[in-house]
Order: sequence, then structure tokens, then C-alpha cells
Amino acid sequence: MKQTTLCYLEHDGRYLMLHRVKKENDASHDKWIGVGGKCEEHESPDECMLREVKEETGLDIVDWRYRGIVTFINDIWPSEYMHLFTSSRWTGDLLTCNEGDLEWVDKRELFNLNLWEGDKIFLRLLMNPDQPFFSLKLEYHGDDLYAAKLDGRPLAL
Repeated sequence: MKQTTLCYLEHDGRYLMLHRVKKENDASHDKWIGVGGKCEEHESPDECMLREVKEETGLDIVDWRYRGIVTFINDIWPSEYMHLFTSSRWTGDLLTCNEGDLEWVDKRELFNLNLWEGDKIFLRLLMNPDQPFFSLKLEYHGDDLYAAKLDGRPLAL
């Protein structure tokens, strides 16, 4: 199973979101997600997140929190473990991303975007600063979420 990372950078009540519109054959085409990508050989989730954020945004994360892991199961796309992070401290200047359009989005407006349904579940968890580390399993048929478990317990959809 492949390993990936997603980091949600937070500033002034907004998250930096990536609108995935530039890559061919992209499972997340036209969706809005955090920044991140695939782990390379011998790379920890933290190292992957730091590298991917730098590559996609030009920013160097200086403080972060590992928030949870998502087991993503799909009948079309390969299964993966997504390691979720948040950060509110970085250095550098935002650059143009070759995978999509970066935009600061008010957290109150996030759920109006074209998101994966399961992302709405973990974004609510990430928005709670007191939320302990979590394990979320999301099962999809194509783009349709049909099952979810939080810390091993089924969630109503």
C-alpha cells in the first residue's frame, strides 16, 4: 500500500488549499486538497511532508503537528495510507504550483469546495485543536464514499 502525506497550512482562519487542475490521470482531478504527495523510499512521513510542502509551495515548515492517518480504499485507485499534518509556522514565499492552483480558503468556506466526501470528515477533526491523533478508514466506489470508520468504529454517512 502506498504512503502519502497531506499538510494543511493554517493562517488567519484559513487553510492553504490546492485545487488539483494541472495533472493528467489524477485521482483528485478538480478536487481541493491540502498539499503533499507520495513518500519516497526510506522517507518518514514527516520527511515526506516537509519535502512535498517545499516542492509544491516553496515554503519551509518550521513547526507541525502529526494529526492522524487515513486508510483510503478505492475500487478504481490504489489503496493508500495518508498521513495528515497541520502547521501554522513556516518561512519562505509562496510559489506557483505545477500540480494545481494554491489558494488561501477561509475554513468556513471549505465545505463549499469540491472535496472528497471523506476529506470533510477529517477536516472537521483537524479543525478541532484538542482532537487527539486519529485513525480514519474511508472506503469508496469511484468518487462515492460508502463506508467510514473513526478509530475502528463505523461512522454514519
